[in-house]
Amino acid sequence: MFAVIKTGGKQYKVATNDVIKVERLTGEAGDVVQLDQVLAIAGDDGTLTLGTPLLEGAAVVATLLEQSRADKIIVFKKRRRQNYRRKAGHKQLETVLRITEISASGAKKAAPKKAEAKKAAPKKAAAKKSED
Repeated sequence: MFAVIKTGGKQYKVATNDVIKVERLTGEAGDVVQLDQVLAIAGDDGTLTLGTPLLEGAAVVATLLEQSRADKIIVFKKRRRQNYRRKAGHKQLETVLRITEISASGAKKAAPKKAEAKKAAPKKAAAKKSED
């Protein structure tokens, strides 16, 4: 079973016991985080349920392992023959999560409501014949 979740402007394909690094989330190490922006869930039997755009009631529960910083990237700007050079570094803040549970409760394929309403509509009574 796996799910596709959205957090920090990015999408991640996760399964139970996966360890992922996402954009910084609030919390301390050991906290339980619930990610409710679930885009899709695939069951063990291979059925895939897609959201439009999100699945209602579906959630992914994760344990926050640590708050860290990513590797440093160097930003270097240069304009040739202009004696212009700028060097800067950046470390992105990130959170390490372990996926503990994928819950698909409420994530059912809903039949179109308009089609059901047409079938359930009462039929008009037949017109009475006038007697001569």
